[in-house]
Amino acid sequence: MVSVYIIGGDGTLRGAVKIFNEIKRRKLYVGVAAIPKTVDNDVGIIDRSFGFQTAVEKAQQAISAAHVEAESAPNGIGLVKLMGRSTGHIALYATLSSRDVDCCLIPENDFYLHGKGGLFEFLDDRLKQNGHAVVVVAEGAGQDMIPRTDEQKQERDESGNPVFLDVGVWLKSELKSWWSKDHEGELFTVKYIDPTYMIRAVTANATDNLYCTLLAHSAIHGVMAGYTGFVAGPINGNYAYIPMEEIAVTKNQVDTKDHKWAWVRSVTTQPDFQRN
Repeated sequence: MVSVYIIGGDGTLRGAVKIFNEIKRRKLYVGVAAIPKTVDNDVGIIDRSFGFQTAVEKAQQAISAAHVEAESAPNGIGLVKLMGRSTGHIALYATLSSRDVDCCLIPENDFYLHGKGGLFEFLDDRLKQNGHAVVVVAEGAGQDMIPRTDEQKQERDESGNPVFLDVGVWLKSELKSWWSKDHEGELFTVKYIDPTYMIRAVTANATDNLYCTLLAHSAIHGVMAGYTGFVAGPINGNYAYIPMEEIAVTKNQVDTKDHKWAWVRSVTTQPDFQRN
């Protein structure tokens, strides 16, 4: 029997469903299996996606560099933009792993800049206390606040997703405007780091290498056993075969009501950005 193995994230898995359905329509003897690979870790149902742990490890290096740069300047802010269009898993886990981050901004948790309880008030206090601060922002965070033209609002990428503007560049500009307005004549530095392709293009670490091998073996064994139209992945530590249709329509988002986000709030002491 011919087998097709499809490797990728949620967009790829939606394409895999179409391939599988066409194979069924033609009644072909072709096995179809998918392996979840996306550094964003946004594939639903399974415990994690291949590539995620490597991404977090590399993101920590960018955060460490931002921390050194921020410490080296009076009123220095290290701003790091990490991958995560609709989910903030990389930003969250890198923040917890690093312990150098003062504020973590993710798509699942709205934030605002000005006023009581806003980002600028928090950073003002942190700079007075420590003389520096590190801010991590996921690429999908704050998109509703970035000004854009009507034409930009209609733009879509090849997968049909809205085209995001660069939240890192926008936030850097907003930080400088805020400081020059509220602290005229005082020294201030923003060091902006965007490690996107450092994270995407590196060799997988040992943990991801082992995980990928287990996923590959699981997919091959499933096809050889006669299964088709499935995604191989762990659920609560047990490797399973999940129907493609089920996993292609799910999204693994950060639950801002669970203990991990509470841990981020505890480590950073950042505000919850909830307006009264």
